[in-house]
Amino acid sequence: MAAADRWRALALLACTQFVLILDTSIINVAAPSIGRDLGISPAELSWVANAYLISFGGLLLLSGRAADLLGRRRLFIAGLGTLAAASLLGALVGSAPLLITARVVQGTGAAMAASAALALLLSLFEDGPERHRALSIFAAMAGAGGAAGTVLGGVLTSWLGWESTFALNVVVGLGLILPARRLLPAGNRTGDEGGFDLPGAASVTGGLALLAYALVNAGESGWQDPVTLLTGALAVSLLTAFVLVERRVRHPLVPPAVFRRRTLRLANVLAGMWQMSLFPLFFLVSLYLQSVLGHEPVVSGLGLLPLSVVVVLVASGTDRLIGRFGLRAVMCTGFVLVAIGLVWQSTLSPSGSFAADVLPPSLLLGVALPLVSVTTAVAATLGTERDETGLASGLVNTSQQFGSVIGLALLSGVAAARTAAVPGPRDVATTEGFSAAFLAGAALALVAALLTLRLVVPTVPAPVTTAADRDPAVP
Repeated sequence: MAAADRWRALALLACTQFVLILDTSIINVAAPSIGRDLGISPAELSWVANAYLISFGGLLLLSGRAADLLGRRRLFIAGLGTLAAASLLGALVGSAPLLITARVVQGTGAAMAASAALALLLSLFEDGPERHRALSIFAAMAGAGGAAGTVLGGVLTSWLGWESTFALNVVVGLGLILPARRLLPAGNRTGDEGGFDLPGAASVTGGLALLAYALVNAGESGWQDPVTLLTGALAVSLLTAFVLVERRVRHPLVPPAVFRRRTLRLANVLAGMWQMSLFPLFFLVSLYLQSVLGHEPVVSGLGLLPLSVVVVLVASGTDRLIGRFGLRAVMCTGFVLVAIGLVWQSTLSPSGSFAADVLPPSLLLGVALPLVSVTTAVAATLGTERDETGLASGLVNTSQQFGSVIGLALLSGVAAARTAAVPGPRDVATTEGFSAAFLAGAALALVAALLTLRLVVPTVPAPVTTAADRDPAVP
C-alpha cells in the first residue's frame, strides 16, 4: 500500500479509537438524566456504565486473536456495525434491563473494533519511526476521546437529551463503515488455520469478564463484599484454567511463548499502570467541579478541554522525542510527570476554583499522558510478527482496559475511605478524599517509573522501502 493510503487509513482508525474511548466516559455525565427519565435506581444506574466496561474488557483478548484468525478488516467492520446497532437500541429503549443489555452489546462491538483497529495499524506500519508516529497519532485521539467524553456528554445531554449520547455512535459508526472497505486492507486470515482454541476462548473470556465484574463491584460495594469475593475467585479459577489449557492444546489462542518475551510482559504491566494512575482523574475531577465547586455538567466537562488540547499537541510530537532521547527515557519521564501532576492536583481546596486548583496540574498531566500512552504501546508491540498483530493489540488493549477498571475501583475506594474518616463539613471531607486518591495515583506512577528502568528495548531493523512507498508530502 502506498504511503499516502496508509496515512488515510490511519486517520480512519484514529477516529474510531476516539469514539470508542469517548464511550467509556460520556455516559457518566448523562447518567443522572437517564436515571430521572427512566426511573432507574442508583444501583441499576451504575450498571448502565459498568456493563460497557465489563463486556469491553472481557472480550478484548479474544477479539484480538479473532482479528488474526478471521480477518482484521472483517472484524473491524463487524464491530462498528454491532456498536451502531446497540447504540440505536440504547437511544430507543425505555427500561433499565434493555438499556443495560444495549450497553453490553455496545461493549462487545467496541472490543471487536478496538482490537482490529490496532491490529490494522500494526500491519500497515513496520517497526520503526513510522510506526512510532502512527501510534503517537492513535494515542492522541485516544487521550482526546477520554477527556472529550465529559465535554460532549455535558453538551449533548443539556441541549439534546441523554438519548443523543447513544445516537452519536449510530451516526459515527455508520459513517466510518462506509470508507473502511475502500481505505483498509482486506487483512486476509493470517493466523494458524489448523483449529480454533474454543476451551481457551471460553475460559479467558469468562475469566476476564468476571474479573471486570468483581473489580467494578468492589468499587460499588467494597472489596470484602461477598459478590466481589465470589466473582473474583471464579475469575481467578477460569484464568488459571486458561493458562493450563494453553499449555496443552495444539493451536492455543495465546501461545505461551508470547509471555516469555520480557519486553512485552513489562510493557503490558506499564500500560495497565498508567491507566490505573491517570484514568480516575477524569472521573474525580469532574466530581470535584460539580459536587464541591457547584459547576453545571457542561461547565465541568469543558473544564477538561484544555487537557485534551495539550494531549493532542504533545502526542503528535512524541515519536520525535522517542527518536531523539530513546523509548525508555521518554517513558520514565512521562511517569515522573504523572506523579508530579497528581501530587499537584492533590492540593485542591474545598473553597478553590477551576483556574487555581484544576487547570495548572491538568495541563502538566496533559503533557505526561501521551508520553506514557505512546511509549507503552510502542514497547508492547515491538517485534510483532504480521500474524500476531491482533494478539499484540488484544493484549495491550486488555492491559489498558483493566488498568482503568482497577484504578477507578481502587482510587475511588481510597477517596471514599478518606472522606468517611474526616470529620467536619461535607465539602472538606470530600476534597480530602479526592486528595488522598490523587496521592495514591502518584505513588502508582512512581512505581511505574522505577519499573521502566528494567525495560529492555530490542533493536529493530529499519523497514525496507521502495520508491513507490516514499511520499515527501507525508510527515
